[in-house]
Amino acid sequence: MEWSIQEIARRAGTTSRTLRHYGDLGLLVPSRIGRNGYRYYDQDALVRLQRILLLRELGLSLPAIKEVLAGQRDTAVALRAHLRLLEQEQARIGRQIASVRTTLHKTQEGMELMADEVFDGFDHTAHEREVTERWGRDAYEEGDRWWRSLGDGEKKAFQDEHEAIARDWGRAAEAGLAADGPKAQELARRHCAWLSSAKKPSRSYVIGLGEMYVADPRFGKNYDRYGDGTAAFVRDALTVYAQHRLSD
Repeated sequence: MEWSIQEIARRAGTTSRTLRHYGDLGLLVPSRIGRNGYRYYDQDALVRLQRILLLRELGLSLPAIKEVLAGQRDTAVALRAHLRLLEQEQARIGRQIASVRTTLHKTQEGMELMADEVFDGFDHTAHEREVTERWGRDAYEEGDRWWRSLGDGEKKAFQDEHEAIARDWGRAAEAGLAADGPKAQELARRHCAWLSSAKKPSRSYVIGLGEMYVADPRFGKNYDRYGDGTAAFVRDALTVYAQHRLSD
């Protein structure tokens, strides 16, 4: 069975123009093109489009999605990974909704708030497994101790600084600056200074972190929400900075 480009666009909630753009990028090639020039898509193309849309929802840029799809040959394995991410995100958002409801109720009733209730669903330990696998258990525990030692104001300042840096990365990428140019390298210095709040970062750590920004949509969306391709730009600039300015 196959569907025309208009049918797929309507059912996927997108446009024929978008699907043609995906085709031009090599992301979603039609299964055949009719004599009338219309594009048609089979079941495999539908599954691939679902994966593209899922990765877009998670904040990945189109170039990053192309890299991910090229590296994931087993569709079933990839879909199971998508499903786990969506279920984790669903659970996290559910906890946040319950947390905000509790805060609203207790605030309206003049009841005492509990910190664990207020911040449920905002847990920084959500990436414990990734950090442990990439940099070891000691690295995670050291970072965890540092984070828990901060006061609420210090935690907010740390997060606000990252938000400001991420916005500036987006502006730099949109302006088409060179990753090895002076402005991008100054941003890379700021980024590494922000990282050093917890511990002075090594060359391999920063390069690995940059790669993770592109490979993992949960991290990449922090940058790509300021413009497609921003995470890849951050990775490239950090790699240059780390190679020339940091040591292991």
